[in-house]
Amino acid sequence: MSTPNAPVLTADRLAASLTYDGLRQHITEALATPQPDEHLAKQLPYYRECSERINQLTPTIHLLPELQTALASLTQRYVWAIITEGWCGDASHTVPLLEAVAQASGGHIETRYFLRNANTDLIDRYLTNGGRAMPIAVLLHADSLTEAAVWGPRPAPLQALMQDLKARQTDPKDITAQAHAWYDQDDTRTTQHELLSLVQKLS
Repeated sequence: MSTPNAPVLTADRLAASLTYDGLRQHITEALATPQPDEHLAKQLPYYRECSERINQLTPTIHLLPELQTALASLTQRYVWAIITEGWCGDASHTVPLLEAVAQASGGHIETRYFLRNANTDLIDRYLTNGGRAMPIAVLLHADSLTEAAVWGPRPAPLQALMQDLKARQTDPKDITAQAHAWYDQDDTRTTQHELLSLVQKLS
């Protein structure tokens, strides 16, 4: 974790990060790479799946009324520094919601995106059980860039399920399938309630 009261990022580094549109463009450009190297070629199916999932999920997101109320009560400005990758399955379920929450904040929350593998020093401040799980959403005070709150990498019940499945040495493909099924059934409700709790603590 970051040192209390110390800026998590410099203003220059924040300015150089991606907007949400920039993140989507990054995915589009990866998918359009004419001659991908071996590493990217292996990732392309995941980029494609994530892009399709984001496109499907985005128009279906409806924020809870109580979350909208909490967002309307914000008086300070924040920046959500979101550490992710365009091929991350968990992010494809949650990043569109994080963006929707920011858009509903009346300008009180701005999102900026950091690709995990290009910002390992940043993700290493927010390890999950020693691993670089993502997405991690670090809410910063806009004026000081100090940490206000952290969410991620998954809703708590799903994180517990994933840990249990891994402890039982479940096949990774089965773990991934169960995670996607959990997200689909939950329909962002649990994540929204967790974000509601986070926002209420800011008010």
